[in-house]
Amino acid sequence: MEKKRPYGLSLLLSILTLLIEAVIASIVAVVYGFTQESPSAGGGSVMFVFFLPVLAVFGTAVAGVLSVVLVLPTVWLSGALGRRFGGREAWWWVPAVAAAVSLVLVVALSGGTGPVGIAVSWPLTTAALTVPALLWRSRRERLFGPVLLWGLVAVVLTVVLGGVGLATGAIPQYRPPAVTSAELVGRWSDDRGGTIAFTADGRVAVVGLGAEDDADGGDDSDSEPDACTGQGTWTYEAGGDTRSQVLNIHVAPCRFGYWNVGGTESRPTLYQYIGDPDSGDLYELSRTSGGS
Repeated sequence: MEKKRPYGLSLLLSILTLLIEAVIASIVAVVYGFTQESPSAGGGSVMFVFFLPVLAVFGTAVAGVLSVVLVLPTVWLSGALGRRFGGREAWWWVPAVAAAVSLVLVVALSGGTGPVGIAVSWPLTTAALTVPALLWRSRRERLFGPVLLWGLVAVVLTVVLGGVGLATGAIPQYRPPAVTSAELVGRWSDDRGGTIAFTADGRVAVVGLGAEDDADGGDDSDSEPDACTGQGTWTYEAGGDTRSQVLNIHVAPCRFGYWNVGGTESRPTLYQYIGDPDSGDLYELSRTSGGS
């Protein structure tokens, strides 16, 4: 009879595997974010580095909980089913049980994402649960070192492939549309009653802009009005590339920071961040049907 690995070592192996999977998933999410239209996608503050120790501790705790409530039951149930229907434990019961558990989990946490979201999440969750469960039931000794080594290799490989893909264009990176001053002339709206109209001579008329959102570009001054209405001037700076396009609006007594260009070629938008740019919350304007 083969000697079973101590429970504590199996738990540590499961935690390590889940942490490696989480790191790889985070890298993939960052790379995917660069392909999305969201202006904040792929971004991040340098302060994130200082939170890494806290995230490591938190991630380890979460991985420990998941190991106990998901991985261990999957291992136990797959072994029980193998003995009940086959007379012995078989490794292929692990992915079968993991698929069933993952389906229940994904459906319960889908939050209305629809069948497409479930179809994508189900196999990914199944794979993420199957790997630590298979390693848990393995009777091989000294498995911790190889898992750590190959996990690091997988992380580095994911970073390299993602970086090369973005750099070479194999993974298409989102870039805002290039606009000109003439293309900005016209009427824009926040779809909540706030409008702004640009004229070719550099004048601007604003009505009710920022009525429901703090659109002051990060200025938390208590004297900032809830909505801006008035007339003033505007200027456009093309910058070095499409990501550095800047639109400046000067309307007294309102105080706006600069506006960024986003959207697509067919539907350009103007936006400002609401509060911390890392939050991804935007105050956005789009051209109305009456625009030029």
